[in-house]
Amino acid sequence: MTVAEMLLWGALTLIAFAYFGYFLILVILSRLVRNPVRRAPIEPLVTFLITAYNEERGIAAKLEQTLALDYPAEKLEIIVASDGSSDRTDEIVRGYADRGVKLVRVDGRAGKTETQNQALLKAHGAVVIFSDATARYAVASIRKIVANFADPQVGAVSGRYEYHNPTGATIGLGGMLFARFDNAIRSMQTAVWTITGCSGCIYAVRRELYAPLPADIISDLCEPLKVLQKGYRVVFEPDAVAYEETTTRAREEFGMRVRVIVRGMRGLLYMKSLFNPIRYPFAAFQLLAHKVLRWTVPVLLFVVLCANVALANRTSFYSALLFVQCVFYTIALLGFVAERRSLRIGPLAIPLYFVTINLAAAVAMFRLWKGHKAVTWETVRR
Repeated sequence: MTVAEMLLWGALTLIAFAYFGYFLILVILSRLVRNPVRRAPIEPLVTFLITAYNEERGIAAKLEQTLALDYPAEKLEIIVASDGSSDRTDEIVRGYADRGVKLVRVDGRAGKTETQNQALLKAHGAVVIFSDATARYAVASIRKIVANFADPQVGAVSGRYEYHNPTGATIGLGGMLFARFDNAIRSMQTAVWTITGCSGCIYAVRRELYAPLPADIISDLCEPLKVLQKGYRVVFEPDAVAYEETTTRAREEFGMRVRVIVRGMRGLLYMKSLFNPIRYPFAAFQLLAHKVLRWTVPVLLFVVLCANVALANRTSFYSALLFVQCVFYTIALLGFVAERRSLRIGPLAIPLYFVTINLAAAVAMFRLWKGHKAVTWETVRR
């Protein structure tokens, strides 16, 4: 076997493991190992924390929807943490003060993580639920999340996020399929023992376990990892659901994914002690297989393409494999062109989304290498 062949087959094997092998291992483990969560109908004081930046168009609807959730009003503290909003967000939130909503304004653009850090200083709940301003919750979501904290081993809980795609955007369809795949993985991780990251739009932590984090890392990954580091489980609650709209353009999805992945990479560097397979065997395996390996897929794809070009004239198989790659990337490009022309073509969704998120990972790696820090954010879903 030549060097080019070893590179090609080695890279293909790692890509296959990242998307399918890891999933199959979880399928097997979740049937062999069962660690059920001891849920119970409890009602602790809950702080519902909404982090917002320039959300004047939707913050009133978010607050109305939150106030209508099924949980005792006297046991629900609602805080809106405004990250230096320059529109009418703060004014609108103050209009809900007589209904118990509190505004915590953080001047300047501190970023989501630091805004949460500062808002937690004003929180009183035994459980803190973190929500995005754009997310709409199923009515019973708070109760479903809180029930997991009846288990003393549980330190954090992630709800299930579901995207709806009102415009029928091709990139949005890809995002919906990815979300379903991700939720299935979290369900199996919980069955075995623990997940290693939460959905940023719907997750909760015991307030006593909350650890302030650096502004340039992603809180919905690193806060749960801090909980794991303290010896607690982080679990998935499929019946607590947050609904959000998908992005409508590949460039929006690309920009969001670059920011999220840069912050995620910095977060794993910050939490590098969890890669110790002796002390944290299941967590280390998940972080390597589900995070690090996935983020390196664009490098592996480049290796596959280059090695395949070198081997194309060797056999008809390698020629066919190169043809398949070219067709796949051409379909993704057609998806981008169709989107620019406002055409909605469902079969183009997976290639377009796959290429978009892997290009984002490649750019994120480059920005990390250049020392870039993604601290602030702009809302792209409405």
